[in-house]
Parts: sequence; structure tokens; C-alpha cells
Amino acid sequence: MRITQIQGLRALAAILVTVFHARLVPGGFIGVDIFYVISGYLITGLILREIDKTGTLDLRSFYQRRIKRLLPTSVFVLFMTAIMAWILFPPITRDALGRDLFAAAAYISNYLFAWWQNDYQNLNATPSPFIHYWSLAVEEQFYLVWPIFILFLARYGKKVVLAAIAATTLLSLLFSIYLTQVAPIWAFYSLPTRAWELGFGALLLFLPETNKKIRILPWLGFLGIVFASLNFNENTAFPEKNALVPVLATFVLIASINYWPPLFNDLANSRLSQWLGAISYPLYLWHWPALVLPSSALGRPLRFYERFLCIALTIVLAHYTSKYIEEPLRHKNLAPRTIYRGAVITTAASLLASGVIALSASSLITTKGEVSYQFDLVQVMEKPGVYGDNCHVNYGETKSGFCTYGNENSSTTIVLYGDSHAAQWFPTLEKLANERGFKLISLTKSACPAVDAKRPDQGAFKMVHCTKWRENSIKRIAQIKPLAVITSSFQYFTPANNKISRAQWWRDGQRKLLKDLKGSTDHLIYISDTPRPIRDIPNCLASRDSRVCDSTEKSPVSIISGFDVINPTPWLCSSYCPAIVDGTVAYRDASHISVDMALKLLPKLEAALIAKGLFS
Repeated sequence: MRITQIQGLRALAAILVTVFHARLVPGGFIGVDIFYVISGYLITGLILREIDKTGTLDLRSFYQRRIKRLLPTSVFVLFMTAIMAWILFPPITRDALGRDLFAAAAYISNYLFAWWQNDYQNLNATPSPFIHYWSLAVEEQFYLVWPIFILFLARYGKKVVLAAIAATTLLSLLFSIYLTQVAPIWAFYSLPTRAWELGFGALLLFLPETNKKIRILPWLGFLGIVFASLNFNENTAFPEKNALVPVLATFVLIASINYWPPLFNDLANSRLSQWLGAISYPLYLWHWPALVLPSSALGRPLRFYERFLCIALTIVLAHYTSKYIEEPLRHKNLAPRTIYRGAVITTAASLLASGVIALSASSLITTKGEVSYQFDLVQVMEKPGVYGDNCHVNYGETKSGFCTYGNENSSTTIVLYGDSHAAQWFPTLEKLANERGFKLISLTKSACPAVDAKRPDQGAFKMVHCTKWRENSIKRIAQIKPLAVITSSFQYFTPANNKISRAQWWRDGQRKLLKDLKGSTDHLIYISDTPRPIRDIPNCLASRDSRVCDSTEKSPVSIISGFDVINPTPWLCSSYCPAIVDGTVAYRDASHISVDMALKLLPKLEAALIAKGLFS
């Protein structure tokens, strides 16, 4: 039985995800949660109706229908995206491109993206064009185990089925709440932490029939989706209990579908909504590559009007994919052997393509411009040594290790303290420690500036971990009593409190840092933030004229009195900030100076430290 309002909800879900990735609606990612509730409702309904009718479930036929419904469109978009990405992306990214294609083709992209720390809510400068396949992997894994689970339970009666689904849903929700706090990326991508959303859809089938019209229910569902779409954003802890808002809203809308007000029915049953609902699957598959591939080709974020053009392109691609790929194959009468053979061949071809793409990667580039340089981008993108020996603390950690470098027996100790913009100076200071014979202790943590300013939780970043790490680091510095504390921080974070200005928020954090370190050291040295690239510099140099990459912006020196300030901007910029400084690529990504650049600046940093009275 086809429910036209469900088709309208599908259209809404696909559009929400699309406008979220186009950076038009902050909480549009809840479209995935709407899809999950719908899927749980429809798939469980199909399974239970077949069991009621025949006494069993033809698992082979069930899986054949799922393959015909999902695989052809998925593989087609996967291949088209891979070809375009191979052409448009710099050769150095092909290794990651092939790896991500493998993950998507193997139907385990959700777990591999979590393992590789691809944070869906905080995508980096050159995000994977296949990142959105994670949600398909979750559904495919659900389709694999759910019919077996229901078929096993059905022999004991519907009450047992209901109890088991309810228990599974509750346990999954509790696990989702827990894991979002301790491992948010795994919570976001995993089937066990998403199963409760599909479970809510399944529970709809067990609601008792009622003739009582509760007219407010559809409005509550509508308001829930509007609230989540406009108020949730990349800083929202998800899924955990926050996902209850869109899930319950969708649950209520489907439960009250017979009592929707005329406005809702007219919108859901309109030709536009029905058409968008019909193409919602290819629309979801196409929307992300249609946004990320043009951005990569241009080497910059898309402008406002360009995003709308990409949405229009997505709809066109989805329409023709549905017309010529999805619908014909979905309704074609194919023998079971043909279906399974097609699944094996297309999957094997996708996996083979992933290996071919990965093997075509190259890290050697010759820049284009007035002067040509040759670089190995693997070396350019290398991170400081504190990342390799686990001394740069990551998300979730609250305490730095021993992390001592240079002359460990020296009576002179210098501490490097701050976030990754402090850690970028580690290669310089480590070499200086070895040359001058002092002890260097590194206390750095990702996304946690030394400046004691509160940030909102964002993806894997949790402010509570940052606060605890700062407390532990300040205590350790007080115990060490070093000759000097050298600190630096990325100064473009978003304030947790939007009621005060960014400048005031940053100054207040610096005052707190100054107060915490007072009396712990004779020299409190603040290296102001390095210039801020507006492009990923290595990728830019690999794909376009180097002059296009000379677009880095100078960072203002925003430091209160009380610190000895060193400003590195004149070392990296003149009238503009080039991507290549005296033959050295200045930045390893879209934020940090490269290790080679840090080492090249050693004489300048050493002279600046001497000027501050640190060395004789």
C-alpha cells in the first residue's frame, strides 16, 4: 500500500540534507533521521505483512528486492563521482579517494569513516565526495540483520515481536546517549547507536487503531522538525537525546497521517513533493558530490548563488538517474542468479576501481607560476613529531604524557603550551633545545587553545575535556617552574557565549591564562597567531597556478599586556602572504605552517627569544 504522505516526507528529508550541505539550514542533517524512521516503518511493515500472509518470510526474495532497489543507483553515482573526483582532485588526494571509494563500495563506510575520524558534522577543507554513503551503509546493515531478527521472533507471536523491538530500541537509545559523550564520531556513524531511530519507525506498526482525532499531533510533529532544522547545528551533540526531537516528530507525523490538516496534505500530495519524493534516493546520492566537486574544481568554498546552481544540478541529475537507472532496473523482471551476479560484479568492479585510483596517487608536484618549484607533498603535509609520538593530545584526552625533549638532564626547562598552533612551533623549539642544551616539555592539545576561552562543543570536541586538560597542564607548569612558557593559540574559534564580542571573549580568556601562569615562570612568551590561509595550500599548489594560492590573510595581533609578544607574520608576509616563502611551502594545510617552514624560521625565532631575554 502506497502512502502518498510518506512520499512527501521523503521529499522533505532529502531537501533538508541537501540544504544543510549547501550551508543554508544549520540543522538539515536531521533529514537522515527522518529517512531512518520512514525506513524502519516501511521495511518492518513489509516483513510483518508477508509473515502474516504466508507464515514465513522469503529471505532470498527480500534481499533480491533490496539489491534491485538500492544497488544500481548507488553504484552508478559512485562510479560517476569517482571519475569526476579523479579528474578534478589533486593527484596526492587519490590515495584517500580510492580508500573512501573502497569503504563505500564495501558497505562498511560508516565504520571506516569513524575509524579514519571523518567527522560528518565538521568536514575538512577537502572532504570525501563519498562521505554521505555512511547513512546507506547503516541502512544496508539494518536490512541485513532486521528481517532475520523479526522472522526469528515471529514464531513466538506478535507480543514477543513488539517487546523485542521496544527493548532493542530502548537499549540502542541508551547506548547512543552514552557513546555520544565518550566517542561521538562512533556514535554518529554506528548501526547500534542508530538502530533506535529505525526501531521507532517499526513501533508505529503496533500503535492501536483509534478514531479519535488529536488535531494537535501533526502540528507538534511539524514544529519539532522546524525546531530541529533551525536550532540544531554542527555544535549539537548527536545523535544521543537530541535526535529524539526529529525522530519523535517524524513518529508523530506518521502516526497521525490520517488526521493531517488540509495544508499538510496539500503540500505532501502536490506534484512537486511527489516528484521529489520519487527521486529522493538519487537526490540524496547526488547532492553531496554536486556540491563538493565544483568547490574542489574552483579551489574555494562555493558562493551563495553557486550553491543554488548546484542544488538545481542535483535535482536534474536525480531526475534522469531515476528515469533511466533506478526505475527501469527496479521494475525489471530479473532472475535471482542475474541479480546476485550483478551485485557481485558491480561490487568487485568498485573495489577494483578503488585500488586503481589509489595506485594513481602521486605526491610529487611542480608548481605553475612565474617561478617553478618541485615539492613532495607528503613531506610538505608532514605533521610535527609530537603527533607521531602521541604527545599532542587528541579529542577525549585530558592529560599530556611525559613529553620531554632536548637535554633531559638540563636544569633549564622551557614549556611549549597550547593547541595545534602552538604545536606547529615544536620542530623549531626541539631543534633549538638540542642546539642550546635546554629541556623542552611539550603540552599541546588539538582544538584546545592555551587562552582560557570557552568554546561550544563541536563534533568530537568537548569543552569539558579541554577544561580538564588545561587544569592538569597548569598544575604541571606550576610544579616544573620553567624558565619560560612559550604559548600560542589559533584565534578564530567560535565563542561559547554569543552575548559578548569575540574580541572581549578572547581578551577575557587571555587574562585568565595570565592569572593562572603568574608566578610559575620568569618569561611568559606569546607567539601571536600565524597568517590564516583561506585555501588548503598543498592541494591548491597541486592543482592550480601558485599565484592563486597567495591568498593567505594576516592575523591581527590580539594580545593583552602582560605577555612578551613575538609576531611571526613579518617572517611569512610582506605586502601579501605567499604560499611559498623563499622556496619553502609555508603551510601544510589550510591552517598550520609546515614543518620545513617552522625549521626555516629557527634563526628568526631564536633572535626574537634572545631579544626577550631568554638566552644570553
